[in-house]
Parts: sequence; structure tokens; C-alpha cells
Amino acid sequence: MTKRYSSLFIWLAAILTLLVFIMSQFFVVHASVESQAETVIEVTSGRVLYAKNEQKSVPMASTTKILTAIIIIEDCDLNNIVTIPEKAVGVEGSSIYLVANEKISIKDLLYGLMLQSGNDCAVALALYHSGTVEAFAEEMNLRARSIGALNSNFMNPHGLPDNKHFTTAFDLAIIAAYALHNSVFSEIVSTNTHTIEDGGCGYVRVLHNKNKMLSQYDGANGVKTGYTQAAGRCLVTSATRNGMQLVSVVLNSPDMYERSKEILDQCFAEYSFCRIFDPVSYQIVLPTEIRTKNCRCSCDEAFLYPIKADEATNLYIKECVPEFVSLPIHEGDAVGELQIYLKNQLLFSQKIVSIETVEKNFWDILREITQRNGFKICGSINIWRNVG
Repeated sequence: MTKRYSSLFIWLAAILTLLVFIMSQFFVVHASVESQAETVIEVTSGRVLYAKNEQKSVPMASTTKILTAIIIIEDCDLNNIVTIPEKAVGVEGSSIYLVANEKISIKDLLYGLMLQSGNDCAVALALYHSGTVEAFAEEMNLRARSIGALNSNFMNPHGLPDNKHFTTAFDLAIIAAYALHNSVFSEIVSTNTHTIEDGGCGYVRVLHNKNKMLSQYDGANGVKTGYTQAAGRCLVTSATRNGMQLVSVVLNSPDMYERSKEILDQCFAEYSFCRIFDPVSYQIVLPTEIRTKNCRCSCDEAFLYPIKADEATNLYIKECVPEFVSLPIHEGDAVGELQIYLKNQLLFSQKIVSIETVEKNFWDILREITQRNGFKICGSINIWRNVG
């Protein structure tokens, strides 16, 4: 009897272990379901750290509002008060339930747009900016192209379905990265709650951010959720760790929060944000056409870049400068170019400039005259050299 129970216990334990394994495998698969299109970029450099179908044209639902918001922030006085028109009332989908003729500031409408995903706020802002939704959509397309989002087309300010309204994961990531350079935009999208005082609707609105990443992911500080039946679940996330800010985009993602966490974790683990060039410690001295005089030169901009551990040995810097600097040279004048490469890829370039003024005096000119051989004058030689 004891042996029988012992054998039964062993079998039950084995079955239980198998069930636990099967369930764990199920949840791992579920958490890593890929999106229709997804990407991760670093905000400062724009480097793509991860991508899958990042150039595929897809609808993007309310993540559209990222572009709407930054246009309004850049073009409008956010303290201005908007009298809500009839056309902005009762807009389909998510809403803060604007009331005709109530008065509300542009800034409060932006909070309604980005926290509560108010489609009515999107229409009110578009009408205020451009007069019509169609005119605002034209401005959206112009602004998107100026940012570098070349494979997108916008038909409205909110993202409700339209066959001609689409973007790519890459385009949306660079639009979000561009917007995050604006402190007002960053403040709004990282806010959990915001209160809008009664401007004629009869009550105070308390808005809650729909983006669960703000509370669920370490370092998360934005940006926007979206959903329509056509677009599926969409999420643009911003997160900062160890000084590196990443933007992830997942479009038509069945489990958008888990997938976003997964690809962000992967990129934070693989990449470090490194100061590749520091102008504080950089200075070179170049000869001038006057043998007794030199010119001290430097650069202004630091360069930080996300790199993998195995890429560090493939980084190198080139200085493109002339053999001689022609005088006079003034402080701030460009004398050459500094270039930073990863293998054969140019990552960054900036001007090398003089940090002092060096001029010819009477004795320099006299010395030049005495050194002439006949009518031949030995002047500045404009030969470029690469150092690095």
C-alpha cells in the first residue's frame, strides 16, 4: 500500500511539473508576441537600436496625437483661451466631453489630448490652429516631412480610421523623439493626472493618463497609447535609464505593454550611452603660413552615442585640417572638420574652429618679402590631411 501511494505521488509530481513547464512556456510566448511593426531608437542620436518591419505602412490610431501636440506647442501660445466650437463636440471615440462655447486653455486641451486621448480636443486644437481639420492635416504632413518622417500620411489630428492615414514605426519613433526635445511636450506626456477647472461645462475635469507604462516600467516618461479596430493596439513609449532615453514603437501589438517592456529591456541591456567626444579636453595647434606663429583650435560640441560593448574598438576620430592656416584668422573661424566613425559609417561631424585671433604684423609682411625667390611667393598650402 505504501509503495502504491509513493508511486502515485511520484506520478502526480511529474504531471504537476509538466503542467508548470507548459504554463510557463505559454506565458513566455504570450509575452513575446511580436507586433506588426516595431522599433526602438535613442532620442539624442536617432540611432535605431532594434527594428522589425519598421518601414511597413500601417495605421497608428491615437499615436497620431503626438504630431498634433508638438505642432500646437510649437505654433501657439498655450495660455490662450479657446471657445469650443460645435464641430469639436461629440467627436467619435475617446473624449473629454467638451461642451459648445465652454472656454478652455490650449494647454488644458493638450492635456486632454495626450492623457485622456480626447478626439474632441484634437479637433478643437486643429480648428484653432488652421481653421479646418483638412488644413491642419496638410500642416501635419508638411511638419512630418520636415522632421524626417517621409513615409507617413496624415488625414486628421486624432487617428480615427482613414485608408489614407498611415505611418511607419520608424517615422513615428522619430516624430516622438523630435517632440521629446520640447520640455513642454515632455512634461505633458509624463504627467499622471491633470485637473481642468470648469470653463462652462459645469464641472471640474480630472484627467488620468491612459499610459500604464508610466507606473509599470522603470524610467518610463511618456508617450502615447492608441487603439482602433483597424490599427490594433499601438503604443509609443519613452524611458530613460543611466542618462540614455529610448523611444519604442509597437503597432498592432496584441500585448503592447509587455512587448514594449521586452524590447526596451533588450536595448537597455545591449547598449550604453557613451561620451565619444568631449570638447573640454580637446585642443590642437596648427601651423600658419608664418613659421613663427601657430593657431590653437578646438570644437564646441560633445558627442554622445549609444554603443554595444563590442563596438568600442571600431570607433575612431578623424581630423581634417589644412597643412597651414592662412592669416589673418579670427576666433571662431572654421579651419577644418572633426569626424567620428563607427567602422566605415560616419556618425557625427563638426567644425574645428580657431580659439584665438592670429594676424600678420608689419614684420611678418617684411619677412615674407625678403623670403621671396624672384616673383615666386611661398604662401599657404591648402592640402588636407586626415589624422586618426
